[in-house]
Amino acid sequence: MQHLTPIVVSEAPEKVAQVFQRLAELFETEEIPSPFYVYGNVEPFLRDFYMNFKKFVYQAGQLDAKTKAAIALAVASQTKCKAWLDWSASRCQHVGFSIDQVSEILAVVATNAMYNTFFKFREMSGSSIFEGMGVGLRAHTFSNVSLDESLVELINIVISDINACRPCTSGHVEKAKQLGISNEQMLEAIQCGATMYAGCQFLSATPTP
Repeated sequence: MQHLTPIVVSEAPEKVAQVFQRLAELFETEEIPSPFYVYGNVEPFLRDFYMNFKKFVYQAGQLDAKTKAAIALAVASQTKCKAWLDWSASRCQHVGFSIDQVSEILAVVATNAMYNTFFKFREMSGSSIFEGMGVGLRAHTFSNVSLDESLVELINIVISDINACRPCTSGHVEKAKQLGISNEQMLEAIQCGATMYAGCQFLSATPTP
């Protein structure tokens, strides 16, 4: 597939230019995040992503903007999307996470992926032999970081969903309920993660902006 190139603002079609303007108003700067210029190659996707990003990633709703920033970073890390990884790391620091906490978010994602790999194998092995065996993997990262426990669980839910690990997803949903996280908050975490996942997937067709 031919690589996509970022749309130049001065050369953007009218509908694309209108979305760019709305983005500039959202971010309060003319220099919007670089992925949006790539999305401008497909105006309907740009429009959809902008609307979903604004509602589910950038602005507070059932979850506060700080929590959403962490989820966005987690998804960018999981998908290895450098453009969104860089932006999300900066966004996290802007909304109040320390540099160490940004690293902790990345560590939670990696630890979750480790557990997803184990539990998916146990479910897909077609054998009951492994069900009785202990996990045997350390996961101090989930409980020995400075991040709020509820945030850790929301990240775990989103990443487990992306990794299609049914046992982990259901387990973390139950843990989230025990922590008092509402169904609406979990849903919005997934909407945030799904939006970022779509944005990262699109960028896989183009060189890093």
